[in-house]
Amino acid sequence: MLATQPAKPRRSLRSRIRKARPLAFTLLCVIAVAMLLPIVATFLYSFFPKSEIAAYMKQRGSYDAARWMDVLLSPVQVSLRQYYAILIEEPLYLKLFVNSAFYAAAILVGQLLVLPLTAYALSRFRFFGRDALFFVVLALMLLPFQVTMAPSVMTLRALNLMNTQWAVILPMVFSPFYLFLLRQFMLGIPGEIIEAGQMDGAGSLRCFLHVMMPVCRPILCAAAALSFADSWNMVEQPLVYLTDSSMQPLSVMFNQISTDAAEVAFAGAALYLAPMLLIYLYFQDDILLGVQLSELK
Repeated sequence: MLATQPAKPRRSLRSRIRKARPLAFTLLCVIAVAMLLPIVATFLYSFFPKSEIAAYMKQRGSYDAARWMDVLLSPVQVSLRQYYAILIEEPLYLKLFVNSAFYAAAILVGQLLVLPLTAYALSRFRFFGRDALFFVVLALMLLPFQVTMAPSVMTLRALNLMNTQWAVILPMVFSPFYLFLLRQFMLGIPGEIIEAGQMDGAGSLRCFLHVMMPVCRPILCAAAALSFADSWNMVEQPLVYLTDSSMQPLSVMFNQISTDAAEVAFAGAALYLAPMLLIYLYFQDDILLGVQLSELK
């Protein structure tokens, strides 16, 4: 009889994952560098003087396909003249920056007052038309801005809100996406937590403030960071709802900057990116935790 050879033990899934970690780490590093390179270049070029940026911009379209394009890594002389021009000499940029900050703050405050309460009602209370209302929220979430633009303009015009700051703020306050995000997260919270608060004599509002809101902190912070990015980067809404250029945010101004003022554009872009980077770094742990909890639920 032939002796049968013992079967080779199969590699466990954990060992396969462990061996794939170096490749995954290398791939993630390459993707991170590709995504961060434009941001680093923007901050770097914001310190270039006007003469160097002008000479570099003139080389566009004159490169040889057989050689690599020249990349400026550091300026010959660091200049802060463009920051002085934006903040002191040309207050229009600073005014538009303040407009962007005002819109983002007002939209966040409005969403904090409206969306958590609405999501709490849709997830914890049973009333007539609840499912139909949630279906409308889903439908609005799937529709792009181009579809809802005409009805929004007609509604704002009927309310006499066109060309006012409320025309930009109010439609963004009732955001269906973040309402859906909060509602789905609240559905995954065990009902025993609310029942324990009710047994201690807490009413619905007190349970919402002292029980539900602390539990929802990660998803609230993640939604706040994402909503700030949406409000900070909005372009179509101000262009449609506002005709007064002094009321528009800074995001609308960048497409009006010519190549003759490239150094000002880089400095303005650096100032424009700074708040979003700070918001992300501050809420980074909450964003990751909120995404992980949403996937688990």
